[in-house]
Amino acid sequence: MFNVLTALAMGIVIFAISVGVGTVVLSKFGQAIADCGGNTAWNSTSETCTNATGDYGASTGTLTTKSLQSDLGTSGLAGWTGAIIALSVGLLFIGALMGRKKN
Repeated sequence: MFNVLTALAMGIVIFAISVGVGTVVLSKFGQAIADCGGNTAWNSTSETCTNATGDYGASTGTLTTKSLQSDLGTSGLAGWTGAIIALSVGLLFIGALMGRKKN
């Protein structure tokens, strides 16, 4: 049983690292394709392009990347982590109880 729990814990850690790295990569990719052009810069606080006259919307690619980032983060896939852990542990205990032989 301990071997199974160790494998489960390693899977959850790898899942969490994958979500974290994916979020960081998508964030940097979104900034890279912001397509602000000219004398403008990416404003990470408001997530818009900024120039001397003010802020304006980013490119469609950046907005799509930001949407993917939110789908991967806490409002998306990472939000299911708790349910995945609870379901996995519950199934382990059900399997252990059903696997017992009746004497």
